[in-house]
Amino acid sequence: MERTLIIAKPDAVQRGLVGEIILRLERKGLKLIGLKMASLDEAMLRIHYAEHTEKPFYAGLEEFMKSSPVVLMAWEGYQCVESIRILVGSTNPRQAASGTIRGDLAIGTGRNLIHASDSKDSGETEVANFFDDDELFSYDKSEYMHIYEGNERE
Repeated sequence: MERTLIIAKPDAVQRGLVGEIILRLERKGLKLIGLKMASLDEAMLRIHYAEHTEKPFYAGLEEFMKSSPVVLMAWEGYQCVESIRILVGSTNPRQAASGTIRGDLAIGTGRNLIHASDSKDSGETEVANFFDDDELFSYDKSEYMHIYEGNERE
């Protein structure tokens, strides 16, 4: 099973949308394996957004991400990175499809509610950056037999 990181950004926390985000991921059939609230500091943000630190928008992104606590989530599921990227929608909420988290709940590009890992490798790395092993839970989810084919549960 793949793992991926979701960050409910400050706008999601401030607007009371964390529960809606979790609900949509759970309805898809994904498994929440880690959850915590945190305030992100400059050092952590520079690691997380390393590919963006030299871009003109980075200072504003960092300021925004430090403006309020965020909710960090680790999710697991069969090819969950791709599934979650589809559920989340385009980075620009005005271009995101109706029915996606961003398409339904956001409008401003810089306030797009949620970060989702963009690949399987990024998901593993990002989960490890934000969660210690003892903060992640392994458990059987009984509904998996109704969601996945046998080979997808392994």
